[in-house]
Amino acid sequence: MKGQTACLAQERKNEIRYRAVWLNSAKECAYLAVFVALVIVGQVLLAVIPGVEIVTLLFIVYAFVFGLVRGMFAATAFALLRQLIFGFFPTVLILYLTYYNVLACIFGALGRVVKKPLHALWWLTAVACLCTVGFTMLDNVITPWFYAFSHKAWRVYFYASLSFMIPQVVCTAVTVSVLFYPLQRVFKQIKKGLR
Repeated sequence: MKGQTACLAQERKNEIRYRAVWLNSAKECAYLAVFVALVIVGQVLLAVIPGVEIVTLLFIVYAFVFGLVRGMFAATAFALLRQLIFGFFPTVLILYLTYYNVLACIFGALGRVVKKPLHALWWLTAVACLCTVGFTMLDNVITPWFYAFSHKAWRVYFYASLSFMIPQVVCTAVTVSVLFYPLQRVFKQIKKGLR
């Protein structure tokens, strides 16, 4: 009788644990879906203004607060889903899958190390700006390679990309330095809902 009661109690604990994991997984999916939708809306709204974007800021803060793994899930979902809105371009898919996952890795790792983001804001902004430069440089490798540009065409593409990179870096510097800390606090509050 005691053995049967202990077995039933253990079975009940397992069922409760399973339900908690399932509910947490559903919350994770919902949070991820809302975040990716927010990023896509931000990209769509600002697409009309060359060099102005908020996607970098959102990914940096999301990965910083929610961690590397969640950041990479969000980056992959965003890279795939944005193709439905802006059309399918293989080079853009490769670029976004690579860049935003690397960005999530960098800031997901920094989120574990940096305990006082307000004090580290100046160099977090610098890292974000360097990543933005890296985005353009990565595009300058992927696109010419994929389309087999000639050396002259690659040079023209490279110099043309600089006119887009400069406003993007300025935009990243402004948005990260001004909005990183408040957005990080908001995301921390949202993260508490996952527990």
